[in-house]
Amino acid sequence: MRKKSRWLLPESDFRKTRHKVNIKIAASILAANPLRLEEDIIKVQDAGVDMIHVDVMDGHFVPNLTMGPFIVKGLKQIVKVPMGLHLMVEYPSRFIKQFREVANEGDFFEFHIESKDDPREVIRQAKEAGFRTAITLNPPTHQSKVEDLLGEVDMVLVMSVNPGFAGQKFIPDVLPKLRHLREAAPEGLDIEIDGGITEENVALVASQGANVIAAASAIFKAPDPSQAVKNLRRLAQEASRSMV
Repeated sequence: MRKKSRWLLPESDFRKTRHKVNIKIAASILAANPLRLEEDIIKVQDAGVDMIHVDVMDGHFVPNLTMGPFIVKGLKQIVKVPMGLHLMVEYPSRFIKQFREVANEGDFFEFHIESKDDPREVIRQAKEAGFRTAITLNPPTHQSKVEDLLGEVDMVLVMSVNPGFAGQKFIPDVLPKLRHLREAAPEGLDIEIDGGITEENVALVASQGANVIAAASAIFKAPDPSQAVKNLRRLAQEASRSMV
């Protein structure tokens, strides 16, 4: 059975409780050991991660090529928390059916505003398929591109590196955008930050409004991934309390 989590509430209950903004940790498996993927995922789940973040790349929207439905189907057998399927693809609508067939209802379909599809149509189709939705924007993209969608999605994902590869350095220029989105968003909307997050900067992004912390190398390349998860949560929680 899947781990009980606020993420797993029915859609109606999820929206009713969105005003309760809690820190959540998403472990991005792009930096996990592909030869020990099951072991790595179990380890971070035991440490209390709230989401497994899965980067899906098509080789066109970004130059890299990564995990597809076949991998997600395997992950479903071991993942006990929601999956965030981060689609870095040109046409996300083409992948909704494929991923819904192998994912769990209530998993997140995270797509980019910079993709070539109509974002509202992607949101509609993904929700009808049983996904929760997140709109994503790259570092150069202005927050105004997604402001009119904030009331239609379950989460906003702010990229703090240019998408495509793990291990990049955090881009601090996204901080004003992060703060602006927190101020403009409906009360309690989850805002995820992804890219170059470490124990050194997680407090900074949490203080600017991020409450879903996606981390790859900071977790899976750490000497003790379980402790890294706990450290990231503690540092983010402390910073979020001081957010004004």
